[in-house]
Amino acid sequence: MPGHRTKGFCASAAALVLCAMLAGCGGSGESVGGGKVVLRYTWWGNPDRAERTEQAVALFEKQHPDIQVRTSFSAYEAYKQKLAVQASGGDAPDVMQLDYRQIDQYASGGVLLDLAEQKAVLRTGEIDPGLLATGRLDDTQYAVPQGRGTETVAYDVEAWKASGVPLPGRSWTWSEWADAMRALAKKTGKPGSTDPGQSEDCFEVWLRGQGKSLYTEDGGLGFTADDLARWWTFTDRLRREGAVSPAEQTTQLDGSVENTPLGRGKAVSDPNWDAPASGFLALIPTGVRLAPMPSGEDGIPGQYFKPSMFLGVGATTGHPKEAAQLVDFLVNDEQAAKILGATRGIPVNESVREETQPQLKDFDRTIADYQSLLEGTLKDPPQAPPSGDNALQATFQRDYDQVSYERMSPREAAQNYVTEAKAELRS
Repeated sequence: MPGHRTKGFCASAAALVLCAMLAGCGGSGESVGGGKVVLRYTWWGNPDRAERTEQAVALFEKQHPDIQVRTSFSAYEAYKQKLAVQASGGDAPDVMQLDYRQIDQYASGGVLLDLAEQKAVLRTGEIDPGLLATGRLDDTQYAVPQGRGTETVAYDVEAWKASGVPLPGRSWTWSEWADAMRALAKKTGKPGSTDPGQSEDCFEVWLRGQGKSLYTEDGGLGFTADDLARWWTFTDRLRREGAVSPAEQTTQLDGSVENTPLGRGKAVSDPNWDAPASGFLALIPTGVRLAPMPSGEDGIPGQYFKPSMFLGVGATTGHPKEAAQLVDFLVNDEQAAKILGATRGIPVNESVREETQPQLKDFDRTIADYQSLLEGTLKDPPQAPPSGDNALQATFQRDYDQVSYERMSPREAAQNYVTEAKAELRS
């Protein structure tokens, strides 16, 4: 399948999944007969993102007939593990999608190319300087943001309406959110939400709503075991009440919308990121809406606009110019932006965003309208987290599993996490 595309998505999706399961999917920056350069481009996402990505890549290949792009995608957790194996083996893809939490890890580990070397090909002048800086480490640009996103509470609008519980408004506190989840569970007979206790992202929103942070500027923990114990006590109580999903459902989470309780029809809502929430439409055809994340009890918002993802070039690529051309196309080409829509968030190129946003349709318009609703109300994003955070996301969920299965108390699990986190961040 790599390098060959069809109009039907089913065949390409099956081949992409197979490709995602392979460790290599071809050598980095290889050449094929006839002088074509072959680039490996990997990302995580859902079938909607994959279909649009395939269409955009096909356009890139049409514009660059001397370049062939081999693609692979998988769900987020599987993608993280696969990329870590490839990077550690010196086999990183030519172009790779990166999360905010992976920049420090891969930049400091020598996996990413200094993009300044390709500034003649890769244009960044139309990207907000503050947003662009999030892909920088020690004054070196290692990655370019591809979209702007923020967290959301995605919900089954028909199920929520049928319950008689008032729909979410422009803002709500965590206490108001919890009351709504309890009411939904009582009215619908199923949890109001995925249990947010397992999510480091949700914990960060809760922390920021209290004026605290996940990490300090020097890369240490910005919270105490007491803070985490309070969060896990709050979510554990909701789980015991049946207001959020039980442990058996929460432990199935793998970063895909398909395996969330909402996606499986086992809950009414799900805290997620706005762009991936488009994947719920295929699972809930009656409609999905987006509500803001809860704020602190004083109304302080904890969520923020952040680069929804980045694009980086492998330091070992045999074709850095061609790889940079692909990145430039995905970030700056207006036709590519029209194809990709908001599946990776709202475009970061300001001219492209102004040109394409009025033309957005369906769920892309939903995401754009949601972000417009929040414009000017959120605090600045934090700096990219330290490299140890990538491993700590899994530790966070693992320790909360001990709480949700009632093997540890919230305080015991919080103390365990903080001890392990401090050791990880020192290493």
